[in-house]
Amino acid sequence: MNSKLLRLSFFTAILCFMASCTAEDNASSQETSEDLKVVLNYEYSPVELETMALINDHRVSLGLNPLEKINHVSYKSEEHDHYMIANNVVNHNDFEARSANIMKVLKAKNVSENIAYNYNSAKGAFDAWLKSEGHKQNIEGNFTHFGLSIRENPANGKKYYTNIFVKI
Repeated sequence: MNSKLLRLSFFTAILCFMASCTAEDNASSQETSEDLKVVLNYEYSPVELETMALINDHRVSLGLNPLEKINHVSYKSEEHDHYMIANNVVNHNDFEARSANIMKVLKAKNVSENIAYNYNSAKGAFDAWLKSEGHKQNIEGNFTHFGLSIRENPANGKKYYTNIFVKI
């Protein structure tokens, strides 16, 4: 009798486990289809446009193509700035998700990211990126497009920069 009860409990546990995975899968499918919509509108601040110009001027000075801005990529950058501000962190968390979204939505072949924190000017952040080999490689890399967001933490006035590079 205990054997039958044990098997029934085991079967019930597996059934519950399968049902909970399915529910999560359905929820993430809905989120994924929502996330796959292209964001067409993005309002660039003067400092964002200045930072983009510094990057393109540098690329052109090396004989590289200037990068074209894509609003969707800037929106994904802005999402990351808001995440860093809300969590009081400076990191590349969830880069894989941002990259996957950009690859699916825009059919991108390659995606890379630079972040910066607490620079008061476009030139300050740009110069810091050039002094870092990995960030410099992204700026000078084989990319065709980019997006950028700079957001200020209202609690302390510090700026967060997220710059995503894309090859389409």
